[in-house]
Amino acid sequence: MKIFPAIDIKDKKCVRLVKGDFDNKTVYKNSPVDQANSYKDHGFKNIHIVDLDGALTGETVNVDIIQEIVKKSCLKVEIGGGIRNFESIQKYLDVGVEKIILGSAAIKNKSFLKEACQKFPQKVALGLDTQCGKLSVFGWKESSNKSTLEFLKEVNDYGVSRLIFTDINRDGTKESPNFEETSKVANISNCPVIISGGVSSINDVKKARNMENIEGIIVGKAIYDGDIKLEELVKEDA
Repeated sequence: MKIFPAIDIKDKKCVRLVKGDFDNKTVYKNSPVDQANSYKDHGFKNIHIVDLDGALTGETVNVDIIQEIVKKSCLKVEIGGGIRNFESIQKYLDVGVEKIILGSAAIKNKSFLKEACQKFPQKVALGLDTQCGKLSVFGWKESSNKSTLEFLKEVNDYGVSRLIFTDINRDGTKESPNFEETSKVANISNCPVIISGGVSSINDVKKARNMENIEGIIVGKAIYDGDIKLEELVKEDA
């Protein structure tokens, strides 16, 4: 199972939000580049990055930081946040990003998701950010009123290479992921699933390892707050 240490970027800094609330954020002292290098130095191979500025603006605001992370860390990067056109996808691929996470644009326009999967095979991941069973969009500020499971069924054959499932109500809370809902998603998904939101301890990571169709798990706030030691976490990365 792959471990994805997380970096959320806002105003060029590492931050963590609680339940996606931009008014409830913690800013950390390490720069995004330094934080990525720390993950590399501990032996991790993958990293999950969200451009929160991009999520709010729909622009590739921090592509320069992402490029520096790729060059200096050599980590396999998956990036999400405000990627809403083919040009943005190409920008990130050009700087060496491995996977592009499409969220709002894919949910609002299924044909865009389908064409993106065709244009960029094995490069597109689908981000399903859920609150009470409904998909949220545009930096989690708006509900799409679409059922998560029904939407997944509609796009299941498009060729998405990876699915990131986040329960917004758990994100940044360290209350453990929503394993029950994640299992429902993983059971019907044609591609492997990444668990996101609420990881509180190494036990959550070990539980994820035993689930079907789970490729990996994203760990954020529990790292920054010291609840999970990187030396302990990297042992689960295989």
